[in-house]
Amino acid sequence: MNMSEILGRMKFTGFGAKTFKGGIHPADMKADTEGKEIVELEPSQEMVFPLQQHIGAPAVPCVEVGDRVLMGQRIAEAGGFVSAHIHSSVSGTVKAVEPRMHHSGVKINSIIIENDGLDELCPEMQTKDWKKMSAKEIVDVIRDAGIVGMGGATFPTHVKMSPPPDKKIEYIIVNGAECEPYLTSDHRAMLETPYEIIEGLKVVMAVFGLEKGYIAIETNKPDAIAVMEECAANEKDCTIEVVRVKTKYPQGSEKHLIKAVTGRLVPPGKLPMDVGCIVDNIDTCAAIGRAFLYGVPVIKRIVTVSGDCIENPANFRVRVGTNVEDVIRNCGGFKKTAAKVIMGGPMMGVAMVSTDVPIVKSSAGILAFSEDMLYERPRQNCLRCGKCVEGCPMNLLPNIIKEAVVAGDIEKVEKLNVMDCIQCGSCTYVCPAEQNPLQFVRTGRAKLAAKAKQEVKK
Repeated sequence: MNMSEILGRMKFTGFGAKTFKGGIHPADMKADTEGKEIVELEPSQEMVFPLQQHIGAPAVPCVEVGDRVLMGQRIAEAGGFVSAHIHSSVSGTVKAVEPRMHHSGVKINSIIIENDGLDELCPEMQTKDWKKMSAKEIVDVIRDAGIVGMGGATFPTHVKMSPPPDKKIEYIIVNGAECEPYLTSDHRAMLETPYEIIEGLKVVMAVFGLEKGYIAIETNKPDAIAVMEECAANEKDCTIEVVRVKTKYPQGSEKHLIKAVTGRLVPPGKLPMDVGCIVDNIDTCAAIGRAFLYGVPVIKRIVTVSGDCIENPANFRVRVGTNVEDVIRNCGGFKKTAAKVIMGGPMMGVAMVSTDVPIVKSSAGILAFSEDMLYERPRQNCLRCGKCVEGCPMNLLPNIIKEAVVAGDIEKVEKLNVMDCIQCGSCTYVCPAEQNPLQFVRTGRAKLAAKAKQEVKK
């Protein structure tokens, strides 16, 4: 092997890839779907649109029972600045506005639409030229399209793109890490719709007057790196750098991605904008691109369906509001009894009490696992091995936080910076004693939040 071949291999093996201190290395389990092209999925007959699909205030219905709506039409208005519009992904008739089960296990007020199968488009969906718009006009289009963080956080994107005047944004980073095991929706988007992603990145760069943007991709996606580098090289009016980051969990956490790409550290209690950065997920960036290229709001998203119970794992482009049971049925259903079905990834996703729930803007994956995959070992006393401390990407002390929570010492819990936890689950994953430190961290965070509410009332 000559030197050029050696260097070529090193490029995609993680040699020289950027990263952060801490984190873990779970098996990525992506082989079943990473080679599966995205398939357009037909919507359900009855479409359910929860009014809470984002961080912030619930959306407010702007349609009534009996109204006929069009595909792409706004059916709920943002309930405040930190909120997001909701659009119908089908044409049809509003049959109810009532609480329906959400994948989180609670009922959420929802708009129910009877799909007429015609897919009649809303005439307001028109191409928009961002190059002729002011920064405010661009942000208004993003708000009107109902775009939120589609990697799972669901923070309204127009809010993220409206920092205070004293926060100078210097870096726009597109998060293509996709570090959660099993999920391959972002990977496939980079392979199949790179132009939309690049366009979305250019739009965000324009808002802040930047001439350079960054796309961070883990080294376990060499084909995506190659495609995005090729597309980036074709851009003549700006510079887009594809940054190889180490394959590690939680490399996709925005604070850790910022550290890997820029070397800047987001201090405790601060936000990315405090260090001059904005991070957007791949699907979020693509949604921004589509809002301008085609005038399309968020009515679809890519969903990975996988796990040992799924007959034919797949990547689907699914309309928001589609029933999860219909999505699973299009994979051939369950090939064996599912003991647990998760919305999202296995590390930070939510175990569902029912599959009779709708796809929402944050639904990056549906994973179904049999009893064989749900191993449980008896809990032992803490071994003081320090693995949870080594694995914590936020440099916290999960074992000491756990002891403080058990002792009811809320002041100590606060001093241990428990609110900086990103709830990635790394500590629980590596714990040989099955202590589940994350469970106690969440308890500590909840108690601190309750304490803060009580103090406000006083």
